[in-house]
Amino acid sequence: MDKIFLKELEIDAVIGIWEWERRIKQKVSIDLELAVDARAASRADAIDETLNYRDVAKRLIDYVGSSEFQLVESLAECVAELVVKEFGVSWLKLSVAKPGAIEGARTVGITVERTPGDYVD
Repeated sequence: MDKIFLKELEIDAVIGIWEWERRIKQKVSIDLELAVDARAASRADAIDETLNYRDVAKRLIDYVGSSEFQLVESLAECVAELVVKEFGVSWLKLSVAKPGAIEGARTVGITVERTPGDYVD
């Protein structure tokens, strides 16, 4: 399996459970691994033959930047579902981190792995 990845995509968003957190935007950091078959793109050397990570990043910036979740868990689940459904990936691994949320720790967050089977209605 080939994987396209984005590391440390930083986005400002409303995130948190405390009232003061609901009034400001805080930085969240996203790491994403997406299963792809890169052979056709490699042979053709053409962006149309692969998953365009720029399109994924732009979509996440728009979505996360306008979101207002309380929990990083909720944000991670919704982002995973969005990517699986909109970009048709067969597997993803997604980490959402909230830097500075805990004194003494550089960051806290969650990592989830999802497939389309996780979103069958």
